Amino acid sequence: MIRPFALVLGLFQGPAAPPPPPPLDYPFAVGETLSYSAKLGMLTLGSGTLEVAALDTVRGEESFRFRFRIKGKTVFYSLDDVLESWVSTESFSSRRFVQDFVENEKPKHRSYEIFPDSGFYRESGRDTTFATVAEPLDDAAFFYFVRITPLEVGREYVFERYFKKDKNPVTIEVVKREKMELPDGRKVQCLVLHPVIDTKGLFSKRSDTRIWLTDDERRLPVQIRSKFPFGTITLRLKDVALPARVTSTSGR
Repeated sequence: MIRPFALVLGLFQGPAAPPPPPPLDYPFAVGETLSYSAKLGMLTLGSGTLEVAALDTVRGEESFRFRFRIKGKTVFYSLDDVLESWVSTESFSSRRFVQDFVENEKPKHRSYEIFPDSGFYRESGRDTTFATVAEPLDDAAFFYFVRITPLEVGREYVFERYFKKDKNPVTIEVVKREKMELPDGRKVQCLVLHPVIDTKGLFSKRSDTRIWLTDDERRLPVQIRSKFPFGTITLRLKDVALPARVTSTSGR
């Protein structure tokens, strides 16, 4: 079996390498749903989900549809934020990215069509095109990218993979290992990651986001923590639906 870790070999900064063969499987599959409790500081905020929602086809290419949602409300703040990402099952590059945010009842929508083969992306409502990289990834896709990337404690990894070319590089620091409790009560070792993208979003330097990934084959995100101007939001895994692994329907 070709392990999915082979997918990212050659993506670190350095001389160009020939593309690796496509993986036979991934540590996630359609139907995987991770459910989280959400807190704003010490206050109960609401809930979150991170799911592999479907296999879709984008411009003729089979693609995972990933969906990340946070929903909650306090006496002074409310949000219902959704990120959706369409990522090629063959190259693991983003093809489409949608942001639907409603914060304090103010909606915001952004939609992007990404064309890595042509080197550009389009944003809905804008006539011009913008440069992208050869193997682009969006914000939601990075949750799954770190799950198939070989990572070592104490190292910082640099990637030129964010779909907005001028916002690169992306850095991922593997800060330490730390034990965390799973929903079934077991305690497992986790890798604590500090990802940074030069944007105003979830992975901005200002947000100081940390992701706790189980240090095992599945690399499940057990906890996600980000700082915002109004406080720190912490998502803690409370339920896991893990389907049997499936290979790409293209038969590769």
